[in-house]
Amino acid sequence: MEESGGNHKVPGRPGQHGSGRLRQTWQKWADDHRESQRHNPFSGSHAVTLRLHRGEEGYGHPKEGSKTEQRGKDAHTLVGKEVEELLYIIRKNGEAGTDGNICITFGKLFDAYVTISNKVVGILLRARKHGLVHFDGEMLWQGRDDSALITLLE
Repeated sequence: MEESGGNHKVPGRPGQHGSGRLRQTWQKWADDHRESQRHNPFSGSHAVTLRLHRGEEGYGHPKEGSKTEQRGKDAHTLVGKEVEELLYIIRKNGEAGTDGNICITFGKLFDAYVTISNKVVGILLRARKHGLVHFDGEMLWQGRDDSALITLLE
């Protein structure tokens, strides 16, 4: 059997080139991690956070391609579906008003919608924000506002 020495590689053990690659890989990981921690506001006093100001591109929005951005998109889609479902329930359970728009009282809507979602007021506020429904007041409360009229604006 030959002795291992010089430039000969011993099977099963990394040679000089293998350990050099491993060292480079580890160093790259360490450098990348150190850089990511510089931009992490929770990593202590070493963080250099990027502060955006009102009017600058990216202000008020998550970093493009981030998990936060994806969660926001998913939530937006989910709320959009809930608004569509709310409008369907208003159409199905409401009655045509004198102006031809479909109307429903908050109490009747709450009773019809509560089995589907416990977020009926939040979804109503979102629908009003987008000009899909109208009701008086800032907020509707179960019991107190049961007779408040909600009008579908489509």
